[in-house]
Amino acid sequence: MIVVMGTEQVVPVEGEIRLGQFLKLASLAESGAQARELIADGEVRVDGEVETRRGRQLAPGARVEVTTPVGVLVAVVG
Repeated sequence: MIVVMGTEQVVPVEGEIRLGQFLKLASLAESGAQARELIADGEVRVDGEVETRRGRQLAPGARVEVTTPVGVLVAVVG
């Protein structure tokens, strides 16, 4: 279950999760290939910093932003 708070969605996760997996789980990317492209293109920020490592471990509370043509999508590891 994804909980939406304001414009951020909180995605429940047990423990840590890799960035690429989280992008798919939070529906910020449709596939692993798209997640890889978004990350490689510098379109993904974690806690305000551009992240280029798909395998980066995310802990609860991490804020992930993805820049898209329609705006910035935001999800928080819950």
